[in-house]
Amino acid sequence: MELLNSFFTSFYGKKILFSLGIIIILYIIRKINYIIVIEKIEDSKSKYYWNKTSNYLLILIGILSIGRLWFVGFQSISTFLGLFSAGLAISLREIITNFAGWLYIISKKPFVIGDRIEIGKFAGDVIDISVLNFTILEIGNWVNADQSTGRIIHIPNGIIFNQNLANYTKDFKFIWNEIPILITFDSNWKKAKGILLDIAKKHAEHLSKEAEEKLKKAAAKYMIYYKKLTPIVYTSVKDSGILLTIRYLCQPRKRRGSSHEIWEEILEEFSKHSDINFAYPTQTIHIEKN
Repeated sequence: MELLNSFFTSFYGKKILFSLGIIIILYIIRKINYIIVIEKIEDSKSKYYWNKTSNYLLILIGILSIGRLWFVGFQSISTFLGLFSAGLAISLREIITNFAGWLYIISKKPFVIGDRIEIGKFAGDVIDISVLNFTILEIGNWVNADQSTGRIIHIPNGIIFNQNLANYTKDFKFIWNEIPILITFDSNWKKAKGILLDIAKKHAEHLSKEAEEKLKKAAAKYMIYYKKLTPIVYTSVKDSGILLTIRYLCQPRKRRGSSHEIWEEILEEFSKHSDINFAYPTQTIHIEKN
């Protein structure tokens, strides 16, 4: 007992007690803050951001308080942080890179919570950003048309420095989608093209005005220039028939739904016209009789 008492009254013993005290106090504050956030804030996004920001602030206060306690000889916080960072640089290189990535993400905002992104081999909706990694709800992979697979993927923040990033929803908020329709050479392709254009306009032309407004804002930041934002049908010739390709704007999360609706209407309309037929690869075999 005397040994224990002498330890806690010693120089290092007091520091350990004070450090534990700081950790316990910050833990209690964190719990109280969490209860307040859950009960008082109704909006899910505000609740998430408030909880995250307060947690980061408490962690920073803890690091600085305990650091100053153990390194009293340092005259300024900046000196302490500089030496502390230098000491960790070799052994914790990955962690530091991920932390730097987090600083880049929260300051430059290449993406935010809710954005749909593709980075490296990963694609999905961002559902969390933390100090060392960000989390996405995966899309694509074995599922077609950018729909969710249900998998949650945690990606180190450091990837932002060495992989290309595509953001589906930032600034412009629309993507171009194309639907190829192949018809036979003996089909009335002009009639088919007119039908397809009417269908595309019905489903997508209302987005053109909204997209034009978004484009004006985005053009102030990026060199984005489109001559035509309304739906269009392109014509080309393939080995098996005439290819008519519908090109139209859609919201990234509605790509599959819009394709589904357009295809159903195409099937219904083409079935009413005997002079329009879908093409498919065929082979003709000639058998010579001796």
